[in-house]
Amino acid sequence: MSENRRPVAFESLPLREVAAALRQTLPFAEADLESLGGIDRIERVAAPAGSVLVEPWQTVRSYWVVLDGEIRADRPEPNGTRTTVGFARAGDGFGEAPLLTGKMHSPLVIEAVRDSTLVRFTEQQFWTLMASCPAMRQVVLANLAQRIEAFQVEALHREKLISLGTMAAGLMHELHNPGSAAKRAASQLRENMLRLQQLSLRFSNQPKTQNQLDCMRRLLEHALRGCHAPALSTIEQSDAEEAMAEWLKSAGVENAYSIAPALVGIGFERQELSCAQEYFAASAFSDTLNWLYALVSSVSLVCAVEDSIGRISELVMAVKKFAYDERSPAGELDVHDSLQSTLTLLGHKLRIKQISVVKRFAAAPSTIHTRGSALSQVWTNLIDNAVDASPENGQIEIASWTEPATPTAPARLAVSIEDHGAGIPSEVLPRIFEPFFTTKPQGAGTGLGLEIVHRIVTEKFGGTIEVESQPGRTRFTVRLPLDVPAAEVCPATPLAP
Repeated sequence: MSENRRPVAFESLPLREVAAALRQTLPFAEADLESLGGIDRIERVAAPAGSVLVEPWQTVRSYWVVLDGEIRADRPEPNGTRTTVGFARAGDGFGEAPLLTGKMHSPLVIEAVRDSTLVRFTEQQFWTLMASCPAMRQVVLANLAQRIEAFQVEALHREKLISLGTMAAGLMHELHNPGSAAKRAASQLRENMLRLQQLSLRFSNQPKTQNQLDCMRRLLEHALRGCHAPALSTIEQSDAEEAMAEWLKSAGVENAYSIAPALVGIGFERQELSCAQEYFAASAFSDTLNWLYALVSSVSLVCAVEDSIGRISELVMAVKKFAYDERSPAGELDVHDSLQSTLTLLGHKLRIKQISVVKRFAAAPSTIHTRGSALSQVWTNLIDNAVDASPENGQIEIASWTEPATPTAPARLAVSIEDHGAGIPSEVLPRIFEPFFTTKPQGAGTGLGLEIVHRIVTEKFGGTIEVESQPGRTRFTVRLPLDVPAAEVCPATPLAP
């Protein structure tokens, strides 16, 4: 509490002295306070504006009723900011959630927004009230249900924002590389165009024979045929470039060692270039090969720009599929396509730890019925967890297959995601799908990721999710029905606001 804040004042007094004020509140509007046994005295609290009633993670198990004023509950965030969770105003009660759920601590900061007066009941007094005052009990339980529902909605939304944040961070890195490559290629292409113009002007001053024109046309057609020649091994590539450079140098070609890799890279061989040596004089032969080099280099740069823009388009489409997954119309979704989009967006995290991904996509068919599938969120959570669990230079294996129908189950499409990290401790394994359970440090996880995955798979799709783990191997297996439309399983269950 800061030095300029006035302290909270607690006053112990008989219950009868605040009975009239309590009857003006929602919890005690219909309560018979005179008949209450076991509660003789309570605490009246004077909380000046800005004063803190409960510090985060403080052990305070009390039930509060606001007589007048306004109280605010904030959740501290890891970055030092606060998120407002809710308000309690005159007539409201709060504090029942930790008492009824058995939690010893609250993660919230509870402070007075305005000068406020409250009544505080101890834990023992709260349970006495719950046992002997049905009207108060009904209000408290209704409030608890509303708070839990609101918290779940906010938590689901928060978890999806975390997933989107992970996607956005990776996307920025993914877009940077092709964007920079396209910019460099465009700059180099400008230089090549100037070089081509200079060589073309020099050529135009000398009349060409038909043989020379035919030779240049064939070389031009080869250069424009494609971006790359069939791949060679490293040794074969090096030997071919060395042989080409030596031949060009012996023929008096300027920049022989710069030209050779580009010509070999696009598939030129000495026999194909021999027509230029045969039909052109030595000085003209050098200009011809430099002209060809500038042309080949320009084609390669155009291909680089196309590849970069194609990569950017691929990333944008992957983001679009993820962002609009929840609003997509009823139809069929290719699970392999959904997995690949998620891997594309998580590519940066995979490269940071140099993790390789082995894909064994064998499911046929690989499509399922869906309405706003939310499968991207399933794959994002599972693959992201696998990346976190994997060691440097590790490997993640993603497999799919189909399972035929049985007398007790429909045909299903199965997907497994396996990492080779430390594994999940056996004592923890039964609880990993519980809400708010996490083994990560405070602030590093919400404990909702796997709970949301479980809810999407089981409630939206009528599927199953299983986990096997031992040191060095953890495998999640998701099974989704092939023949049951997702909308029929759970047609109106919102995943996030």
